[in-house]
Amino acid sequence: MAGPAFRAAAVRVRVPATSANLGPGFDTLGLALGLYDDVVVRVADTGLHIDIAGEGADTVPRDENHLLVRSLRAAFDLLGGQPRGLELVCANRIPHSRGLGSSAAAICAGIMAARAVTIGGAERLGDEALLELATELEGHPDNVAACLFGGFTLSWMDAGSARAIRMTPADSVVPVVFVPARAVSTETARGLLPRTVPHGDAAANAARAALLVEALTRRPELLLTATEDRLHQEYRAAAMPESVALMGRLRADGVPAVISGAGPTVLALAESGAADKVARLAGEGWAANRLALDGGGASVLPLA
Repeated sequence: MAGPAFRAAAVRVRVPATSANLGPGFDTLGLALGLYDDVVVRVADTGLHIDIAGEGADTVPRDENHLLVRSLRAAFDLLGGQPRGLELVCANRIPHSRGLGSSAAAICAGIMAARAVTIGGAERLGDEALLELATELEGHPDNVAACLFGGFTLSWMDAGSARAIRMTPADSVVPVVFVPARAVSTETARGLLPRTVPHGDAAANAARAALLVEALTRRPELLLTATEDRLHQEYRAAAMPESVALMGRLRADGVPAVISGAGPTVLALAESGAADKVARLAGEGWAANRLALDGGGASVLPLA
């Protein structure tokens, strides 16, 4: 079988930040946010050149260890072969190690760019295969599903294969993120979770996660109740006490607030008329940003 042919022109991919869990939907619910990384990829004659601006510019590797490069390589393998060389330009806006899906964004950008720069790539690597590969690289599908498809996603594993459905959040919901200066690694946050939880807590979370689907898509007035969690947030408090305290203060004021992903960012799902007021509630030490909901997910854009 002949190897793939590649486009001479560069391709530009834009990927959104994501928030996973959303309280009770541990490892299954995700929300795409209007904060983006952009990546431009061009097949070159030889070598690997990476230019990075923005988040992680001083810390991420500029070699084959870069998660974006590893994702490109994995996708090219599925597409039939590797190009001779690669040139990458990354404009990073998604904070790293803050629970906003920066690793999922890098993975999705890599596999989307590999497909886009390969002639016939969409036929060789369809959307279901993209989700499968992204999940394999990330370890779970919640963030990558939201990043790939946009909107509000429900993802699960079925006989070892990743599956996801996309829903449309209510227009009146406005995400407000409170990003602290200090990072917390996903591995640290996951390491604090117990191996077992009480049956009552599991039952309560199942009810809240089901309610959250209704609340976030059609009945936002139920979001405060629907975002209650007993499976992961309190267990992680030792790694992010300020975040858990802020979440508690917001919820006490009637604001549906959760730990975003593995933290330490706090996500509030505000009503459109109250979003600016909510953004002012955190105080010093937090970068508060009112964001749009992303409806398109990962996309290939014109270079201009």
